Amino acid sequence: MELIAEKILELDNADSIMKIYGRFDENVKEIEKKFNVRILSRENSLKLIGEEKNIDKALDVLTKLNGMINDNMAIDQQSLSYLIDIVEKGEKEDLESLKEIVCYTARGKKIMPKTLGQKNYIKAIEKNEIVFGIGPAGTGKTYLAMAMAIKAFKREEVNRIILTRPAVEAGESLGFLPGDLQEKVDPYLRPLYDALYDILGPETYLKYREKGLIEVAPLAYMRGRTLDDSFIILDEAQNTTPEQMKMFLTRLGFGSKAVVTGDITQIDLPGGRSSGLVKVTQILNDIEGIAFINFTQRDVVRHRLVQKIINAYESYENKKSIKTSGDKNKK
Repeated sequence: MELIAEKILELDNADSIMKIYGRFDENVKEIEKKFNVRILSRENSLKLIGEEKNIDKALDVLTKLNGMINDNMAIDQQSLSYLIDIVEKGEKEDLESLKEIVCYTARGKKIMPKTLGQKNYIKAIEKNEIVFGIGPAGTGKTYLAMAMAIKAFKREEVNRIILTRPAVEAGESLGFLPGDLQEKVDPYLRPLYDALYDILGPETYLKYREKGLIEVAPLAYMRGRTLDDSFIILDEAQNTTPEQMKMFLTRLGFGSKAVVTGDITQIDLPGGRSSGLVKVTQILNDIEGIAFINFTQRDVVRHRLVQKIINAYESYENKKSIKTSGDKNKK
C-alpha cells in the first residue's frame, strides 16, 4: 500500500479556485471521487492529499482545468468527465490540440472541439472534399459541420450553404401535408434551424436566407441539381436509401465541399430497406478526398447520462447478437 502524500497546486487568484470548484463544488467532488483524494483550498492554492499515483492524476486534471480557465474556456460536466478520461488513459498531451477555435456564436461564445474525435472531424473537413461523420447522438456531428460551413462562408471559400435531410416519415412525398412547401418541410429540418440560430443569430440567418445564401431543403429537392461553390450538409443520412445517397453525392460541383452525418444505430427506413450510409462505407472508403470519421460514446458532449444510455444500448445489442449467434450454432 502506498504512503499518503500531499501536493500543492498554486493558482493565480481565488477566482480561479471558485471556477475550478464549480457549482456546489461539483467539479472537485467528482475529482475526489474518481481518484480517491482529498482537495482543500488554501487562499490561492489547492492542497491534494492521497496516494501519490492518484494525486498525480488529480493534479493533472486540476492543472488542465486551470489552463482552460485561463483560456476563457467553459468548464461543464462533460468537459470535466472527458478530461478525467483522457488523463486516466495517458492522452493528456493531446488536449492542447483542442484549443483551436472554429468560429463564434452570435452571442460571442467560442465553438471549439471538445474531444479528440471532434478535432479529427474538423481536420478531416478542412482537408477533404467529402467527409462522413458517423456516430451516436450528442457527438456534435451536425453542429460542428454547420460551424465549419459558416466559417468557410465567412472566409468566402464558398458562396452558399445548403442543408438537407431525408424526410423519412413522409416518404419524401410531401404534397399531402397542409401548408406551403416551407411549412411542409419545417418539422424535419428544425434541428438544422436550431444550430443556425445559435451560431448566426435569427436576424443574420433570415438575411442570408432571403438572399439565397443559405438554403434548407429536404433531400428530394436536391435531385437534378449541380451544386458549385457550396458547402453542403446532409444530416440524418442513415435514413437515405443507397439510391438517394448516390444522388446526393453526385450533386457535388466545382469548389464545393460536402459533409454527411448520421447514426447507423438509428435507421428509421420503412420495410427493412437498406441504408445508404451503411452501403457507402463499403463503396467509397478507399477514395482520396473522401474521409470517414467514426465517433464513439467518448465523443458525446451532451448530458453525462447520454453516454451511459449509449453504453447500455451497445451492451444490450452485443449480448443480443451473441445470443442470436449461439442459437444459430445450436441449429
